[in-house]
Amino acid sequence: MRFSVGVNYWPRRSAMAMWRRFDAGEVREDFQRIAGLGLDAVRFFLRWDDFQPRADVVESEMLARLELLANLAAEAGLQTMPTLFAGHMSGVNWLPSWSLDPKTPHGRFRTISGEAESPYGVGEMYAGPLLDAQLRLARAVGECLRAHPAVLAWDLGNEFTNLREPSSEAAAAEWSRRLTAALQEASGIPVTAGTHGEDLTRNRNLRLSSLCAPYAFATMHGYPVYSAFARGRLDPEVVPFLAHLAAMFSHKPVLFSEFGNPTCPPGKLAPFERVALPDEPPNPTISPDDPVLATYACLTEDEMAWYCTQVLERLHADGRLGAYWWCWADYADDLRDEPPFDCAPHELTFGIIRSDGSEKPVAAALAAFARERRTVVEPRTIATAVAEVYYYRTLPTSTKTLFDAFLGTVEERRAGVR
Repeated sequence: MRFSVGVNYWPRRSAMAMWRRFDAGEVREDFQRIAGLGLDAVRFFLRWDDFQPRADVVESEMLARLELLANLAAEAGLQTMPTLFAGHMSGVNWLPSWSLDPKTPHGRFRTISGEAESPYGVGEMYAGPLLDAQLRLARAVGECLRAHPAVLAWDLGNEFTNLREPSSEAAAAEWSRRLTAALQEASGIPVTAGTHGEDLTRNRNLRLSSLCAPYAFATMHGYPVYSAFARGRLDPEVVPFLAHLAAMFSHKPVLFSEFGNPTCPPGKLAPFERVALPDEPPNPTISPDDPVLATYACLTEDEMAWYCTQVLERLHADGRLGAYWWCWADYADDLRDEPPFDCAPHELTFGIIRSDGSEKPVAAALAAFARERRTVVEPRTIATAVAEVYYYRTLPTSTKTLFDAFLGTVEERRAGVR
């Protein structure tokens, strides 16, 4: 089996409005370029309010665009991972109006519904009418792309616990089981789910052992700039460690479906090593006019390329299935005043190509690794932890303790890393 190297995808000219401003020519050009770099996979996102404007309606025009996008991927020789119920994306929760609960404030992440901001968050999405609606969408997209040769796996949501935490481990497992069964019955295609670092570093009433039971493989997302245990923004062991935890708790092979870092503006440097999490004092405010410092934690273009190679080498050596960079492109500057970029300008700059379409050094780094066409190796076995102890008794200390133990075996584990 080939170690998969891919990218997460939104077009640079439309970003999260891709489905409403669908440009098949841009998608075709992008997919051909991605394949030309030697990458083999694209993870993309079905914005929930675009595909399901009412609980009982799946938009036929969007299904047609979905099929066209999958066909364009097949034309380019790419595999895809369509991500449903998106849902949480780039610091915003994009939600259909019918899914909102007036008794639930939006919380940490603002809600965008249609074209407007809402004070509300999503209702109970792991059971009841909202789960029934998700099952309707799952069946519709499954039938649309049944046995499609360009679909590697379905992804049940992008960091879905950022929409709403499940009430219990059992609730999350049942949500996972029912949606997986619906997608597999409708499409015959395997399923996974977009879990992320905070599902491991916080107790979110979710356990990978039960959540991932019906999946072909587990996936994980992680970034040193968003990880409290990271030793710095360039720490190449954060992603391998999160992959290790995911494998340890899920008992499944792991594909790291999201890793990367924002790029510093030209000529500027990161003012701090990582972003302050909600329970920490905020980072100092940096003026956008500062001549030396960026306003956010970031990497220079050369640092991004180095970081990318280091992480890929480690994930491959540890026996993971592959890794997908976040993301394909920096977004066009005329999107700067649209959500999510109006409140999060760093989200404009994670791409492997610049907003003008030129390639950053990280594109060459990904291409060089991908063109080696490495095979997946046997996962390395290292010290394990008991999930109940890890989550219930010692978080967040247990994460740092396990990370230190993980680092303690670096020399032995990295002996084969070039």
